[in-house]
Amino acid sequence: MTTALQQFSRNDVLRIVGITTAQLSYWERLRLVNAPETRERPYSFSDLVRLRAVKQITGQHISARRLLVALQAVQRQFPAEAQTALTELRFVPAGRRVAVEYQGTRIEPVSGQLLLDFDGTGQAARVSAMPERSMEDWLAMALDCEGDPGMRKQAIQAYRNIVEKAPQWLEPRLNLGTLYYEEGDWQAAAAEFRRAVEIAPGNPLAHFNLGSVLDDLGQPEAAAHYFDEALTLAPGFADAHYNLARVCEKLGAFTRARSHWRRYVELDPSSSWADYARKRLAELDKSTVSVTPISVS
Repeated sequence: MTTALQQFSRNDVLRIVGITTAQLSYWERLRLVNAPETRERPYSFSDLVRLRAVKQITGQHISARRLLVALQAVQRQFPAEAQTALTELRFVPAGRRVAVEYQGTRIEPVSGQLLLDFDGTGQAARVSAMPERSMEDWLAMALDCEGDPGMRKQAIQAYRNIVEKAPQWLEPRLNLGTLYYEEGDWQAAAAEFRRAVEIAPGNPLAHFNLGSVLDDLGQPEAAAHYFDEALTLAPGFADAHYNLARVCEKLGAFTRARSHWRRYVELDPSSSWADYARKRLAELDKSTVSVTPISVS
């Protein structure tokens, strides 16, 4: 039970730890620290210890989100130490990542690599791999990393490891193709989406994604084919109508483009893209209005 001397209000916490309300609220949203269930329940002494640890670690130019990713990785690899990781393990910067000192060894928990500090400067070098991860571990790592632009390469590698071991697993392959696309490697993205279509020919998203990247690669006819396939499988797929309308215009198929613009507006009338679709409809309608010649008597 928490005694009176171990109870701290939110204002006490801010004053004792030396942080701002915004910092505390942000760390609580990330679940780096636990927020009291109610305003009436005070913070405990262990909460203060954890908050001090977060402050110290983030003060070493380690962002709160990177710390969170590292903690989640520690929890997967060292579940026994996860509860006390902030106070008993040492988190240190390792380039753009976060390393953990554990039992005399420096580890990069997200990539699962052992690191060696050659000269005590904190510039760690990779020396050997951790034991083989399961596909579930790789998936957790990929999901942790893909939302951070600075860790996209780690996410891509994690997804590649998954699809190599489970080539028929559709979702990781779609995610891998999307990451390649966002990184500007459209050829690699197209290869992954083609494989996704082969694996799941009845999946409209696989066809849509392949059509989108083929459009960017300057292959509008092929793109139109896959958008058509996506709409055959899912007639209410609004984004497929939108992209197919654009491709039809590139191919000079303005009547078809008009029908897909109109269908997109029907399906998604309040989106930010609906205004553009309405504009294109108006311009296409205007271009088809015939003008009656005026005779001069």
